[in-house]
Amino acid sequence: MSAVRRPPALPNQPGPPFNAPAARRIRAALGMGPEHVAYDLQASYGMPYATQDLVLAWEGGDLVPTSPELTALAGVLWCTPGELIGLPRTLREHRIARSLAPEDVAAALGLGLLPYLKLEEDEEWRGTDRLTATLADFLRLSLPDVITLTGKEEKLAELLRSAVTTTRRHAYVRQVSKLIPLDKRLIEHALDELHESYQAELATTLSWGDFTATSRVQKLGEDFLAQIVAHFWNRVEAQRP
Repeated sequence: MSAVRRPPALPNQPGPPFNAPAARRIRAALGMGPEHVAYDLQASYGMPYATQDLVLAWEGGDLVPTSPELTALAGVLWCTPGELIGLPRTLREHRIARSLAPEDVAAALGLGLLPYLKLEEDEEWRGTDRLTATLADFLRLSLPDVITLTGKEEKLAELLRSAVTTTRRHAYVRQVSKLIPLDKRLIEHALDELHESYQAELATTLSWGDFTATSRVQKLGEDFLAQIVAHFWNRVEAQRP
């Protein structure tokens, strides 16, 4: 593969998380080769530097498209930018996933474009409660999205890890409820199920009774705790009417 040359990304337009396998799968489903994608990017989206090698670099995970490149690629592949993005975590990523211009979100929030772009540049959303509610409604954000966007996910993970690894898990219900707007009974049930699942998986592994059991228990426990927030939201969702 020859060297890929393209213009540098603008300072305020870093590439969003890119789902390379999805891009490759969608292209193949359309019966297009990477050379066809490159040609359409050049002819229809004013990207003279787009080559087959660039498309293959994106699909291979060697390069990540910038925001304008991802929008153009979605147009060529007849899909939405959201279908080419990994799990959105930041304000910019959620906006791009919904094919919205910065001006659209700024207007919805009642902000000027420059103040809004400043919010996008921050790693975490720091808007007021009113702005957060407006943003969540406009971008159709779920509660897990809002918790991640506002930088509360790691604190939630810390509380959940502490809760499931102790018999005093109910002591963490109040702390979790202060962090996220959920009914305490819902949180308590979720913590009970998480604790039971965690302990059951460890007990199953220990029952294997071979000399590698200890390392397997440790690995299983680490994997479970690494995904503790996802496990929590799954339990919460399962309890909703």
